[in-house]
Amino acid sequence: VQLQASGGGLVQAGGSLRLSCATSGLTFNRYYMGWFRQGPGKEREFVAIISGGGGTTYYLDSVKGRFTISRDNAKNTVYLQMNSLKPEDTAVYYCAADREFYSGSYSPIEYWGKGTQVTVSS
Repeated sequence: VQLQASGGGLVQAGGSLRLSCATSGLTFNRYYMGWFRQGPGKEREFVAIISGGGGTTYYLDSVKGRFTISRDNAKNTVYLQMNSLKPEDTAVYYCAADREFYSGSYSPIEYWGKGTQVTVSS
């Protein structure tokens, strides 16, 4: 199983980025897909999750209304559209896959992708 995150970069505050996580080796539509992040000197933090069919989403309060998680089951890919970015969103973002729902920062996760760096300048 592989999860490959991409799309990170450097952006000014107020800008947007779209992260992608392409997967292989798993039955994609059976997995909750999500994103976590870890900022410099900070604990890992849950960001967002989407159900296998895409009908259910859940977000960290501080990103609600700014971030949108989506998925394309035909492409085995999950996305995180991040708008109105703030310096406090600076972190390494990781995608995650599990057959059970999760929303805790330290929920057990079956599969992790390598991170992609997001840096928001003020």
